[in-house]
Amino acid sequence: MGREVWEVLENKMKTDLQKTIEKILENSGVESPHVFLDVPIDPKMGDYSTNVALTYAKNLGKKPLELAEEINSSLQKEKKEYLSRVEVAGPGFINFYFAPEFFTQNIFNTKHTKRLTGQKVIIEYTDPNPFKEFHIGHLMSNAIGEALSRIIEGEGADVKRLSYGGDVGLHVAKAIFGVLSQKKQISETKNKSEKEQLSFWAHSYVFGSTKYDEDENAKKEIDVLNKTIFDKSDPEINSLYDWGREVSIKHLQEMFERLDTHFYKNFWESDVVEDAMKAVELGLQKNVLEKSEGAIIFRGENYGLHTRVFVNSKGVPTYEAKELGLALRKYRDFAFDKSIVITGNEQNDYFKVLLKAMDVLVPESAHKTVHIGHGMLRFAEGKMSSRKGNVITAENLLNEIKEKILEKMNDREMDEHKKAEVAEIVTIGALKYSILRQTVGKDIIFDFEKSLSFEGDSGPYLQYATVRAMSIVKKAEGSVKLSEKIPENWQTTHLERLLERFDSVVERSGDEYAPHYIVTHLTELAGEFNSFYATHKIIDETDNTSPYKIALTKIFATSMTNGLSLLGIKVPTEM
Repeated sequence: MGREVWEVLENKMKTDLQKTIEKILENSGVESPHVFLDVPIDPKMGDYSTNVALTYAKNLGKKPLELAEEINSSLQKEKKEYLSRVEVAGPGFINFYFAPEFFTQNIFNTKHTKRLTGQKVIIEYTDPNPFKEFHIGHLMSNAIGEALSRIIEGEGADVKRLSYGGDVGLHVAKAIFGVLSQKKQISETKNKSEKEQLSFWAHSYVFGSTKYDEDENAKKEIDVLNKTIFDKSDPEINSLYDWGREVSIKHLQEMFERLDTHFYKNFWESDVVEDAMKAVELGLQKNVLEKSEGAIIFRGENYGLHTRVFVNSKGVPTYEAKELGLALRKYRDFAFDKSIVITGNEQNDYFKVLLKAMDVLVPESAHKTVHIGHGMLRFAEGKMSSRKGNVITAENLLNEIKEKILEKMNDREMDEHKKAEVAEIVTIGALKYSILRQTVGKDIIFDFEKSLSFEGDSGPYLQYATVRAMSIVKKAEGSVKLSEKIPENWQTTHLERLLERFDSVVERSGDEYAPHYIVTHLTELAGEFNSFYATHKIIDETDNTSPYKIALTKIFATSMTNGLSLLGIKVPTEM
């Protein structure tokens, strides 16, 4: 796990140790000392460690090793029952080895503190657009947003999940232009399956988008069409719009269901046009926005940023204006304490401009808004683009993963319905794990072989380890009764150490909006349990340690299930 530092350590024993060392330093002459407890890379170097002697020795005119020894000597006089021993190492590090009772108390009895109780948090993510494919970029945003929603919700906050999609705008005009170029197929396509209708609209969008880039006359037609759609001035266009929007949104809802995401509200661009124009008027009144060549712009250069158009020369509000209207709508509707918006990294600079405009216009909202940019999900051929028609849709990727999982499960003794059910759970888990294992801002290279492996660094591996543990606990029922009492002469294992750290890892993930800490911890935890399983006979009626080992196995399964749930990953009953 590395030398990860947690400033907030709610556990009483760790807090007591921190305060005791701080008091020792104060008595030595250090003013307002602050003690950090680190987790050593190697468990042999202690359960926790501190470098305070290196930090404060110079202030006291002492050598770090000398100060470390003095702190150790003072701690020995305190006779802390939760410490089995304290050692001074290297140039002045102090390593702490906790008594077995410390771990059992925290593993079996500690209740997680709901630190965000009473907080209202809204999280906007996924944001797919009707009239376009639900693509792999949306899977990135969805996995990250859903995980953060669950982590923050788990800390006690009232979380509202939101999605924002573009049901008006230039992409809609491009799609309808493409449909109009195939007028003879419209009636026939409307009678076809939902999948075929979606395909028709997707290909129409690609056609319109290509024409917009390559044909100047088509570009002019599409720009006019965009205004017509916005004004709702043509009954034929309105009818096509309603059809495309309906079939698109139905498919999006099906994808949300498949990904186990349940939004409190789906905002659409058409919902916030009125708010957008009000925001623009307010911006003009406050001289935040200005008129320029028939358009209305935000001159970002005044703030070290770049200029953005909020209303184009045809009087149509742009994405920027509607995003500003959405921000105002969110604040009015939800009175949030924190608003988190998750998008691709390509929108990072855009959001800097938007947040600056918000900061000038509605500072009370801007100061509570956090933008998180994520990387791209890539394959060997690089970034996919729906505009160019070579998009890998989310549905196609999930289906391909599921097909490969089913191949791996071919020899499992399950009926076909159960096998398909398990394969779906493993599919979603494999994909989400691959996305969440990296730092949020980094690109993801999806490797089918590694991501779908039942061994090693993968979602299926974690699910399988959890299922195995649950199976052991179930098998023990009726033969060995579990017990949380430490057996005589029991030596603390690294499994217990990792189980004890679970809550701290979750807290850090929430504080830093970083689900990958949980992924890393669960992967290490699963590996440690597999080692524990390989070196210990867990179910043994003749072994007095067996009841405790079963209790550890049960709490491991619970921790893994809870941790995976925070990531939006389910655990099947069998694999």
